[in-house]
Parts: sequence; structure tokens; C-alpha cells
Amino acid sequence: QVQIVESGGGLVQVGGSLRLSCAASGFISGVNTMAWYRQAPGKERELVATITIIGDTTTSSIEDSVKGRFTISISRDNSKNTVYLQMNSLKSEDTAVYYCNVPQWDRLYWGQGTQVTVSS
Repeated sequence: QVQIVESGGGLVQVGGSLRLSCAASGFISGVNTMAWYRQAPGKERELVATITIIGDTTTSSIEDSVKGRFTISISRDNSKNTVYLQMNSLKSEDTAVYYCNVPQWDRLYWGQGTQVTVSS
């Protein structure tokens, strides 16, 4: 049974930090790539960061809008993959619902989302 569970959202002041976590399990085909998206009120969902593990090689990418402030990392424990999004120097425009995404051969799997609110 596929499970994607996000945590770590909340209310933080401008300039503060938060770390989001996403635990993914139950993927029979395994997980090589995980990503974070976000959706602000009235806007489309947008990609924030992606991380891919193939063999011993891990590659990540961060969108320009958050580059230098956000980092993505991943840990693996047997069949559970946990991806983290460390968010520093938060700005009010970072306010959004953040979603974890796990692409598979047949479809994209999404978490339920976690709210991040940055107050000035």
C-alpha cells in the first residue's frame, strides 16, 4: 500500500526556517526520484526541488526562485524513502501548501500537502 506522509509545515516569521519531511513507502517498483512542489493561493502548483538517486549517485535540482535558501536531501531505510526540504531565509512569498511528489512509471503520486505560512 502506497503511503506518502508529509510533515513539518507551520507558521514562521520572515527570515525564519522550517524543515519539511516526506516519508514514502509501499512502492513496489522502488523510488528513484522525489520532489517538492508548492501551490500558493490563486496560483498554479509549481516545482520547488527534485532529488534523484541512481545507484550511488544522487543529483538534485532547486528552482531559481528558492535557490540559495532551500536545500533538498533524502534518506533511505529499507523500503522507506524520506525526502527533506530545508527552507531558510523564508519570505512571505514562500507561503503555500507544499506537496511531496513521487513519480512512478504509471502516474504521479502526491502527498496530502503541508501548509507553510510566512508572516511579516
